[in-house]
Amino acid sequence: MTYTPKSEFMAVMTQRGFLAGCTDMEGLDEAMSAGNVPTYIGYDATAQSLHVGHLLNIMMLRWLQKTGHQPITLMGGGTTKVGDPSFRADERPLLGPDQIGANIAGMQSVFASYLSYGEGATDAIMVNNAEWLDGLNYLEFLRDIGRHFSVNRMLSFESVKSRLDREQSLSFLEFNYMILQAYDFLELNRRYGCRLQMGGSDQWGNIVNGIDLTRRVLETEVFGLTSPLLTTSDGRKMGKSAGGAIWLNSNMLSHYEFWQFWRNTTDADTGRFLKLYTELPVEECERLGALSGSEINEAKIVLANEVTTLLHGADAARAAEATAREVFEKGGVGDDLPTVTLARADVADGISVVQLLVRSGLVKSGKEAKRLIAENGARLDDAPLTDAGLMLDSGAFSAPVKLSAGKKRHALVRVE
Repeated sequence: MTYTPKSEFMAVMTQRGFLAGCTDMEGLDEAMSAGNVPTYIGYDATAQSLHVGHLLNIMMLRWLQKTGHQPITLMGGGTTKVGDPSFRADERPLLGPDQIGANIAGMQSVFASYLSYGEGATDAIMVNNAEWLDGLNYLEFLRDIGRHFSVNRMLSFESVKSRLDREQSLSFLEFNYMILQAYDFLELNRRYGCRLQMGGSDQWGNIVNGIDLTRRVLETEVFGLTSPLLTTSDGRKMGKSAGGAIWLNSNMLSHYEFWQFWRNTTDADTGRFLKLYTELPVEECERLGALSGSEINEAKIVLANEVTTLLHGADAARAAEATAREVFEKGGVGDDLPTVTLARADVADGISVVQLLVRSGLVKSGKEAKRLIAENGARLDDAPLTDAGLMLDSGAFSAPVKLSAGKKRHALVRVE
């Protein structure tokens, strides 16, 4: 018989598709029904911005807070120095403290769009695990914490086993990561009463280790809950596009490009993504997702508007939609297209369309630009580009120049 949750949070998790696994479904549900359950998700500071791949778990924290519980966003100032080896084929590049600090600063603004931080019982708090990891005494840590871990068991976790089965090197540094993450859970329970860790299903082994360590050392019952690792219906990893990662910071990806990513959702994913990434009622998500033909495009616009409003605000969503309608329905330019500004010196001796495509960010290299032109996928001011050797002089930029890669990706280039 399928378990029917009593608590509002667990009901949301199951109804909207967030739940992949739980260490004790009924026990956690009872705890959530009884009162506030402080809950954390950890984020290693490996880049200056979070990306769409993180958004599902951020939405879980948002629902957690909306249903009366305290979110803890744990920044991995300490664990980033080691790097999570889970399901990776190689070792992460090691970052220094200055870069880690800059990355954390870049990530913090995103959380403020989804969570309310403050001093109240259910207000979110942000914690950095460098607070307790940086000052660890190695011998004391081995004696007090390391003795609770079985190497045999650690080797059996799929995240480690898959790496070793492929005969790919796993450094001792990386092997220690799961012990440090387990210690995070213990410290968060000791300092903040944290009783639940959430994460993607690839974190199951790390989460189970933390639960076991906390039970052994503090004799406290804690829980773990995982979300599915999302791929789109065509098999791509969620958060990736032809142009690279879909960043959540507006200084790394424009509002329009973020909006357009969601507008380009495949028909088959629309209903599922409405449930996961918006706060529309489940019934409305299912109704919109079931639309067909041209009507599904309106559902995708609803999806794009709702997701963009949560992150960037309603004005940004409206501007992005207006630009999209101008570009796609009327063949115009629109006010919100990604814009690259060149100096007059850059075009004084002329500039090739290949360089323009690269500078606009529509392609990553000159080789890719030439291939796009050869395959008739590039356009200049909506006219097909057929000559990869075409040069534009300064007079061509009396007005902004519109570049297109395929039907859905556009940019403006202006000269000042």
